[in-house]
Amino acid sequence: MKTNASRPKISLTSRLLLLVATIFVSFAMFFIFFQYQREKKYRIDILNTRLQICNEDVRDLILTDTAALTRFEARLLNDGIRVTVLDTCGNVLSDSQASDLSKVKNHRDRSEIRQAMSSGEGYAIKRSSSTLGGKWFYSATAFKDDGIIVRSAHIYDVSLMTMLSDVNGYLWLVLALSILLLFVYYLYMRRIKMNIRQLSIFADMAEHNFDIENADIRFTDDELGEISQNIVRLYAKLQNSEDDKTRLKRQLTQNIAHELKTPVSSIRGYLETIIDNPDMDDKTKADFMERCYDQSGRLSNLISDITMLSKIDDASGSFTTEHIDISSLLDGISNDVELQLENKKMKFLILVAPKTVVNGNQLLLYSIFRNLTDNAIAYAGEGTTITVQCPKEDSNKYWFIFSDNGAGVSEEHLPHLFERFYRVDKGRSRKLGGTGLGLAIVKNAVLIHGGSISVKIGRAGGLEFRFSLPK
Repeated sequence: MKTNASRPKISLTSRLLLLVATIFVSFAMFFIFFQYQREKKYRIDILNTRLQICNEDVRDLILTDTAALTRFEARLLNDGIRVTVLDTCGNVLSDSQASDLSKVKNHRDRSEIRQAMSSGEGYAIKRSSSTLGGKWFYSATAFKDDGIIVRSAHIYDVSLMTMLSDVNGYLWLVLALSILLLFVYYLYMRRIKMNIRQLSIFADMAEHNFDIENADIRFTDDELGEISQNIVRLYAKLQNSEDDKTRLKRQLTQNIAHELKTPVSSIRGYLETIIDNPDMDDKTKADFMERCYDQSGRLSNLISDITMLSKIDDASGSFTTEHIDISSLLDGISNDVELQLENKKMKFLILVAPKTVVNGNQLLLYSIFRNLTDNAIAYAGEGTTITVQCPKEDSNKYWFIFSDNGAGVSEEHLPHLFERFYRVDKGRSRKLGGTGLGLAIVKNAVLIHGGSISVKIGRAGGLEFRFSLPK
């Protein structure tokens, strides 16, 4: 017994083509049948009207001129029309094609006679004649005042084949148009089939994780082909993005391991030196302990920054927001770094109007301005000025400028400043306790708030950060 899996599958496009062809042929057959019925009714009406007129003429001649009636019946006979005159009881009084009236049966049970006696006129279709044979159309008119019924009959030839022969040219035209339309539809379905086949190849390659970007997958030059091409392009982009994420995670893990190794190795080295030299003088020992403390602080800062970045990466949509007054937040930061500013003879100018309220997360907003401040204090140099201002706003956002007039960096470093663990001067950065993550935190925190950020060399030297935050 064969299973369903062993049966050959009919493709979607073949089924659609078969369905449309079936519908089209069915419609054509229905149209032909409708046209036949319409033509049939039209011819019946024409024939009945013609025979009714004959009946009227025969009645008039019966009452006025019997000789003329004989000539009229002969002329009708030449035209294929048979005339029968009956009394109101259905007895045949005369018949233009019956030689022996004694053999003609009473016609009162004939449907056209009953209709005529009831409503004045009637007709019957496709009934065989007992006298002459063949199929006839009968049309009867009752003249009750005169006591007679006149019936005319004509061979009935309103057949389907007759109608088709009359519209032969029209049917050939319909057939040609049908073939043309089906051919055009076939070409269109073949293009769809080509796209479906290519999508099937793409799906198989995606399932086996093949390189989609360099695959030879081609689609037709139409709307469906464009949509299919966009799907493949989007998947290739996502595939590359996943590869980039994997590479970045690997690189980040290596960088974290390297950054953690330095302070840990230093702390361990100082402690081993103290342990291996129990007779070390107190001054040297205190110096080593102070260095261990400094390295532990750097390690703590590094872990704190890594934790912050992990929170931003893993829970970017789950941070709670509230209305934060940026001028008040900056005043708090200024108080926190007041001692550091005094030691370096630096100034911190806050040119942000009071009640500049941002809708954001308190922790992330603080990290944006605090990291920019710490970065400027660490690298701008002694006697410089840090300036924060909000020169522009629109209905949705505030635009901030955070700048200093320090030494700055060369242009080649600007595109990399927001990269994790990137340092312009690695030795100097580590000496100053930098983790290399501060500006990466700033950028990610701004992006989470739906803003944008850029950096350039300021007019007065130093760095100028421009970023937006939501109102």
